[in-house]
Amino acid sequence: MATGAEVAQRAKEQLAQITGLLPGTVSKLAKGEDGWHINVEMVELRRIPDSSDVLATYEVLLDDGGNLISYQRTRRYYRGEVTEER
Repeated sequence: MATGAEVAQRAKEQLAQITGLLPGTVSKLAKGEDGWHINVEMVELRRIPDSSDVLATYEVLLDDGGNLISYQRTRRYYRGEVTEER
């Protein structure tokens, strides 16, 4: 069985291969009954200045071996956007 860190890295790698986007940070990592739930922030569009880059949150589901089961984009935002989630 893969560790959380290994699964997070696999999620970033597989998501980059599928989307062609540059992966950023992992903002969520949780083990559920159906697999690993991971949120990865991806750079969708580079702009100048960097604060106007368009980023997106992708929700990824991996099995216990770190294989991609599903993914979906759940949010798009500008890098300079600050939000408080509750």
